[in-house]
Amino acid sequence: MIDSFKGQIYFNEVMTPKQKSEDIEKDLEKFATKYEASLEKDFVICITDNPMGLLSFEAFETIEATEMPIKPERMLIHLNTFHRKEDLDKILKSMVDNDVKNILAISGDGDERLHRLSPEELGFDVNCITSVELIKYIKREYPDFFRFGVAYNHYEPAESEREKMKRKIDAGAEFIITQPVIRKHENIDWLKSVGIPVVIEAWMSKRIDRVAECVGYELSEEELNYDPVDNFNALRENYPDFGIYFAFLGLKKQILKLNL
Repeated sequence: MIDSFKGQIYFNEVMTPKQKSEDIEKDLEKFATKYEASLEKDFVICITDNPMGLLSFEAFETIEATEMPIKPERMLIHLNTFHRKEDLDKILKSMVDNDVKNILAISGDGDERLHRLSPEELGFDVNCITSVELIKYIKREYPDFFRFGVAYNHYEPAESEREKMKRKIDAGAEFIITQPVIRKHENIDWLKSVGIPVVIEAWMSKRIDRVAECVGYELSEEELNYDPVDNFNALRENYPDFGIYFAFLGLKKQILKLNL
């Protein structure tokens, strides 16, 4: 993926069913439909890892259950710090067995139901495991195999978030994926200087208020009238050298308006 990452390659978020699914067959069908459509469009398929701390099925068990093909160079597995070590190692082994090299390493969300990796488990003398230690652990166990992406939150104070990014790059990050971007932001502009590929998130739901609530951002009057397609067009114009990550992209009608 990284070798061919030039300009506006598209990434599409695909969620696995929640383990408390009320209709697992229907949810598996939704996964398969979105997965297949992403393959047809040659999107990078981004499979989430217990999003919002909600326990969900793991990527490869869902792929196996739906009998979906694997195109390694067009797959990105999200991996966070809320796992038992044995489960983390199992996920990594599944990736190696399927020649899937691309990881988005994030600290993640969790609660009392999810075990958080401890420094002792991974052999670090730190207060807690973050994406930096997660990358270092994986690189130690599997030298020169995986390619790592990391998250960047431009809604956080610029100085601290940029310092975090420098630590992530020093740990081995090779590309960046941002939080949802509304048209343009100076903290996103700064990413042009970091020297590795950047992917900006395009929030394709009209419910931009959910993003604002999550990141603690106060929406302007103009932003309250959010149109996801207009915003996508603005992102493509303002950041022509960045990739674009779709969240909640409608693959029946909405995608037809994007002129990809």
